[in-house]
Amino acid sequence: MRLFITGATGFVGSHVAGLAAEQGAKLRLLSRSTSNRKHLPISADVVDGDLRNPQAFASALQGCDAVIHVAADYRLWVPDPAEMYKANVEGTRELLRLAREANVSRVVYTSSVATMGFKRDGTIVNEDTPVSESDMIGHYKRSKWQAEQVAIEAARSAQHVVILNPTTPIGAFDTKPTPTGRIIVDFLKKNFPAYVETGLNLVDVREVARMHLVALEAGSPGERYILGGENLTLKQILDRLAVITGLPSPKAKVPHAVAMAFAYFDQTITGKLRGKEPRATVEAVRMGTKMMFASSAKAERELGFQVLGTDDALREACCWFIANGYAPATPKAA
Repeated sequence: MRLFITGATGFVGSHVAGLAAEQGAKLRLLSRSTSNRKHLPISADVVDGDLRNPQAFASALQGCDAVIHVAADYRLWVPDPAEMYKANVEGTRELLRLAREANVSRVVYTSSVATMGFKRDGTIVNEDTPVSESDMIGHYKRSKWQAEQVAIEAARSAQHVVILNPTTPIGAFDTKPTPTGRIIVDFLKKNFPAYVETGLNLVDVREVARMHLVALEAGSPGERYILGGENLTLKQILDRLAVITGLPSPKAKVPHAVAMAFAYFDQTITGKLRGKEPRATVEAVRMGTKMMFASSAKAERELGFQVLGTDDALREACCWFIANGYAPATPKAA
């Protein structure tokens, strides 16, 4: 099978491409010229391109059997939100069009659990929980919501598009790192003096990668599949990191109102005035008022997804960040 994969230089995409190469697939990987390609499979054909200009790489889809579209602009703060919508929404729309024109038989689109209808009370949501675009907080969530609607509409028009919704992947090769990876790095660097009351669903990135390849064969067109692991509060995550690393877990809990005040200050000073990414954003704090707990029962039932414990993935992430110079060694994690 010849696969065209976007986002292979990113966190999830690198695991998808690596696993696909191990399974013998022939790969064409879309990559911006400025991206770090050190983790790409050596056997892959690398295609220079950018989702904001899909027509430039249209010919690379010829002869491909399937597309796995992982790439996205994943940031909780952007100086120009229009660029995020251009990549995430219009880029997805145009890639699906190009796949149809090239007679690519199947597409797996990587959406996000961010498009689900989370609650403040910790209710565990699934693919059928009512939600609308008005529930989306911030440009990243709205852009992923809109892109998911594009994928759903393509499936309704008879294109074979399967939609995957990973929760919060963790593991090795989180090079940027992702917002969740930054939590781990900050903890390793002892920059986590307090926490807010919020919840996340953590999932091993390796199982997320495996599902992308399974979904090509077993996924139903137009269906969404949550790929999640354990539902944990932020405090529980920090406590697990403490056990893994030997570092202390913070004991002070910060009210959301205080976190929001700091976010407004940091976003104004660091973001607007200095033009740099702030440590805390209003969007992130607003998202944190909801417990992002989810069920993967549908993916377990229809795709054979396995809900794994996340301690091994957290340990993998800690060791990788330390080994690659993101943080110093700790008493336990080397």
